Amino acid sequence: MNPFQKLKAMNREHLAWYLYDFGNSAYAAVVLLAVYSAYFKGTVVGGAEGTRLWGISVGVAMLIVAISSPILGAIADFSASKKRLLLLFSGMTWLFTGLLFFVQKGDILIGMLFFILAEIGYRSGQVFYNSLLPEIAEPEEMGRVSGNAWAIGSFGGILALLILLPMILSIEGDIMVRFSMVFTSVYFALSTIPTMLWIKEKAEPKPIPAGKNYLTVGFSQLVETIKSLGGFKDFIRFMIAFLVYNDGILMALDFAAIIGAVLFGMKQKEIIIFMIVVQVFSVIGAWGSGVAGDKIGFKRSLIYSLLLMIIAIIAMIFAQNQVHFYIIGALAGLALTGVQSISRAMIGYFAPKDKSAEFYGLFAVTGRTSSFIGPTFYGFLAAQMAWWFEAQGKATLLAEQYGQRVAIGSIAIFLIAGLLILLKVKDPTEKYINS
Repeated sequence: MNPFQKLKAMNREHLAWYLYDFGNSAYAAVVLLAVYSAYFKGTVVGGAEGTRLWGISVGVAMLIVAISSPILGAIADFSASKKRLLLLFSGMTWLFTGLLFFVQKGDILIGMLFFILAEIGYRSGQVFYNSLLPEIAEPEEMGRVSGNAWAIGSFGGILALLILLPMILSIEGDIMVRFSMVFTSVYFALSTIPTMLWIKEKAEPKPIPAGKNYLTVGFSQLVETIKSLGGFKDFIRFMIAFLVYNDGILMALDFAAIIGAVLFGMKQKEIIIFMIVVQVFSVIGAWGSGVAGDKIGFKRSLIYSLLLMIIAIIAMIFAQNQVHFYIIGALAGLALTGVQSISRAMIGYFAPKDKSAEFYGLFAVTGRTSSFIGPTFYGFLAAQMAWWFEAQGKATLLAEQYGQRVAIGSIAIFLIAGLLILLKVKDPTEKYINS
């Protein structure tokens, strides 16, 4: 293959990788951020209990992924089956997201069950999607490619919300809210087709030792990887930092719609518009963080993004109206995709090429562990504080608002703690920035 053909093939693989993010960001925008989270809390359950059960649902899904993802990552590396596992778990997301159409008021059990299964597929799929990054991009361009994917992914979320908003506004009742789940499932599935057709997995499968199978090999590979981490001390520090600050990021994302509804009385259409604002600024933030990472180093760019997110969260504690909330959402949009994009790219610099899926599996287990801790903690804290304030004589709505503000404060604590740990990590991209 001549250099031109190689560049053309690489660009097509980049595009295919971007389009997967385009589709799965629609799931994040519609199910997690703008539509289903608020619908589940306000309509399916209602009250502070809705916040608590949403936190439990997110937490259960993340715990299951935390347990399974490093083993699956090791199996993917050994069997060279990243794409097959990506398709399997993506299909799981498409199926159960579509089934959310049948969730109506009072259907708490299936509302939680279908969401948990869709979320397991979504988060597990990301392990294999992320692990393809070192296969389609050279080391010096991984930050830019990762940032581009976040930006295009954010645009995918924006487009999905823009398509759904007029339909939700034009038809009363919750039928269009429920239909949006089917739309999101199809949207995500169609966006995945180029990924399956155009990306060629470079790794070759390794022969299975006698008397073993992929599962036992996966466990063995994981044990070996964990033992070898003694030589990757900065990776371990980074994982600890990520575990803590990622808590704050995911708490803000998973409860943004609920915060808007409780604190400012935002309805479904207003929440969707708010999320479009967040996603628009996320495009800018993702692109900008990738450019900044290439110029000033990824650790420094990540620090700046975290500082911006901390400012946004502290401002949210004191926000008094919807205008304040929209401004804060724009600020958070700039920051949060920068944090996520840079964190993902940095794993590719820490990981040896033949263990990329394992390292991304460990990255996933760290992220999913924090996903379990953070949202569950937020849901319980917001609900318990609401009930406590109500017991002190506050009106039910005011008590729930106070509970939300206390819980928002916990987001800032996680972000600050993670930032302090990150400061001790050596930037693995320095040799590429300085060369």
